[in-house]
Amino acid sequence: MSAAQQSTEEPWSPPVRIVASPQRRRTVSARVVDGVLELRVPAAMPVAERERWAERMRARLERQLRRARPSDAVLEERARVLNRRHFGGRLRWNSVAYAEQTSRWGSCSWATGVIRVSTRAAHVPLWVLDYLLVHELAHLEVPHHGPHFWSLVNRYPLTERARGYLMALDHQAGRPEDETPED
Repeated sequence: MSAAQQSTEEPWSPPVRIVASPQRRRTVSARVVDGVLELRVPAAMPVAERERWAERMRARLERQLRRARPSDAVLEERARVLNRRHFGGRLRWNSVAYAEQTSRWGSCSWATGVIRVSTRAAHVPLWVLDYLLVHELAHLEVPHHGPHFWSLVNRYPLTERARGYLMALDHQAGRPEDETPED
């Protein structure tokens, strides 16, 4: 997410439920339960202090959620590392970013140098994400899935394992088996 996107984004403001506990003496805890910020506070805590704690914990959880989102900058850096490692640094592109893609794991427009990786891939293991990036980077050199393309992709040592992982995720999601998982 760019700095411009962060600054224009609305603050996270879930409904708040404050649970006053007679057993609690000093500590405050917060968690999200079904989209509601649940704050557990000592029963003796004044209402104004409860409200300050609710805002403090909301801001803390918002920061945690923002950090957990997939980052285009991290994706771009992974692409640079993989380009150096598997392609000798020779590939050039204009953009590498996450995008909402429901039927593909990634896409590459070799003519414009634009690579997109599905936001569904944001939480796969790093070695699977690396495979997706190597696959899309290879399309910058070879636009189709021919033998030369696969020889480039297979430079990544975990290609077959990552393809199997993506196929299993697709199977679990009920996608047809005849579709290729990457693009």
